[in-house]
Amino acid sequence: MAPASAALKGTPLMALLTSALSTGFLLFGYDQGVMSGVILSPSFLDIMGSPSPLALGTLVSVYTFGAIFGSILSAFTSDKLGRKRTLIIGTSLVFIFGLGMALSGNRIQFGIARTIVGVGIGYITSITPVYQSEVSRHEQRGWQVCCQLTTMLVGLALAYWVNYGFYFRPGEAQWRVPLALQCLFAGYILVMVPFLPDTPRWLLHRFPLEPEQGREVLARLRGKKEDDEEVRQEVDEILKAVAREVRVEGTWGDLLRGNGVMANKRFALAVGIQFMQQMTGINIVTYYAPTLYKTGLGMSEEQALLLGGYTQLWYVLASFITWYTIDRVGRRVLFISMALGMCAVLVGEGLATASGTHLGALVAVVCLFLFEGCFTWGWMACVWVYPPEILPLGIRAKGSALAAAADFIGNWLVVELTPVGIANMGWKFYLVWAVFNFVNAIVVWLLYPETGGLMLEAVDHVFAERDENEDGIRNGLIDKFQWSRVRVAADAVKQAKSRDREHYRDTESEPLL
Repeated sequence: MAPASAALKGTPLMALLTSALSTGFLLFGYDQGVMSGVILSPSFLDIMGSPSPLALGTLVSVYTFGAIFGSILSAFTSDKLGRKRTLIIGTSLVFIFGLGMALSGNRIQFGIARTIVGVGIGYITSITPVYQSEVSRHEQRGWQVCCQLTTMLVGLALAYWVNYGFYFRPGEAQWRVPLALQCLFAGYILVMVPFLPDTPRWLLHRFPLEPEQGREVLARLRGKKEDDEEVRQEVDEILKAVAREVRVEGTWGDLLRGNGVMANKRFALAVGIQFMQQMTGINIVTYYAPTLYKTGLGMSEEQALLLGGYTQLWYVLASFITWYTIDRVGRRVLFISMALGMCAVLVGEGLATASGTHLGALVAVVCLFLFEGCFTWGWMACVWVYPPEILPLGIRAKGSALAAAADFIGNWLVVELTPVGIANMGWKFYLVWAVFNFVNAIVVWLLYPETGGLMLEAVDHVFAERDENEDGIRNGLIDKFQWSRVRVAADAVKQAKSRDREHYRDTESEPLL
């Protein structure tokens, strides 16, 4: 560990960690958005050999395939290398090959560079939520991961406005500068992360017989002395979790075994929630927005780009509400309520578009803004928070990486289906995704337990395999439809919040970071 990092503790250390990890998701957002303007540049199209629509689509989509591969590759390496070194590997790939994209002189060079940038993004998006979850306090974990998703939206918006700014500068700078800009963000991470510690949970899991380093890091993160009661209790809880998993080596087979804590079911929940995120239809709405602005409202291309930029700004501003709600309301309530909200909005979007009138087009734009709001309030940050929380320590990195891969696979499927669906079904295509959102809400209500407010180690107790009668499961007619762990988790969260209220009644509240 770098000596300079030892001076940081408590609030400054958490602030620096959160800023570095959030910048990783800013890279994710920027990379997602920057190509929308690049592929419109005449200079880019000329240097790429005037690619056909299919070839152009391939140049854009290889990024997603790279991200899928990077997420899976991260699952092989992150437990051995640690959260910190895994992040450095991914960011280094983005820095080197992001510069390669900006300097590319032909289609092959660009395609290879973009693919490997995708690999790096796969690494980053797999490990940063795990990293943040493992260093945060349980009552602050949700909003601190929300920082990452807000900066992702900042990256999207920044890419959009950079593209808009360079729209008026014809020539190679029109696309090379926006592509090169991502290297500044990657450089910030590469400068900061070497001075930051790995997570205490990884250190204690990797070196359980030498807990001193993990204890020292945890004390610094909490801004307390190593012999402080809170630090000792948290270290004890982590070591107990490690002891329970001593027979679980974190192999691939462990993803499919219960191991006494329903690890296989929890892995299915993690993968499922990230795939379901793409089934909300967020990319359908985002895909159709420019066309809606241009054809439905009769805007010019420049005006449509400008309104698109305001759409992204709204997306960023709306995301701040989740900072407040995610830990107070909980993941489960936000999942269900916002899925139902998106269902209703998509029905309105489809009917307004079907009307073919100017008023209908205006209503459709309003629905688009409402849809993005519902998505970011319920299915943006919560989806990335949930897998690291639900998964046991031994398979947390592997499971989160594969869950991220499921997200990218769903993303690719939706983007591939969207043009065909809109061309063949028109406004009715929105109704299909309204149904998916309704199904998402039902699935979450039936199967997904609440994890907000619980220490990561406490989630193991919720999933401990035992006689259900021991948990005092309610036997009401409606309750019988839900998986029993949903109700066990609800009771555990109530108890945890009650304990937290009693604790803060007796001690001074600490800063959020």
